[in-house]
Amino acid sequence: MGAAYFYHLTRHPLEVTLPLLIGKSLAAGWRVAVRGTDENRLRTLDEKLWLGSDSFLPHGMAGGEFDSDQPVLLTRDDARNSAQCWMMIDGATASPDEVTAAERVCILFDGNDDVAMQRAREQWRTLTGAGCAAQYWSEESGRWEKKRDTAA
Repeated sequence: MGAAYFYHLTRHPLEVTLPLLIGKSLAAGWRVAVRGTDENRLRTLDEKLWLGSDSFLPHGMAGGEFDSDQPVLLTRDDARNSAQCWMMIDGATASPDEVTAAERVCILFDGNDDVAMQRAREQWRTLTGAGCAAQYWSEESGRWEKKRDTAA
């Protein structure tokens, strides 16, 4: 049974944090799906993942003939790569069933955006209310610290 990890971004933007989390997930042996809400934003992230990372992060955009082979798939809906870890960005949400079926669901949200903060709070209430385990992580102190942990 999986858990939802909420990442409150206050010091580093998504473009910095996402590759780090993807790298850790791949190191754990998981396939990853990055679910976003905007196709153009996903394309921009696709470009940044190819060009901006210190280490190679193999990935693809959903809709190709090799989606099922991708270790990391950027998508606006379901993953066709048998992902064990989901990264929800830009207000994308996960259902309680998705959390329990995955090893981990990471919900990354911008702490400088009131709408993103509200969405994250709603997602926390939805998932924990359904009995999902959840952790809240903050980088406010300058390093990532777990601030809250609920057991399923």
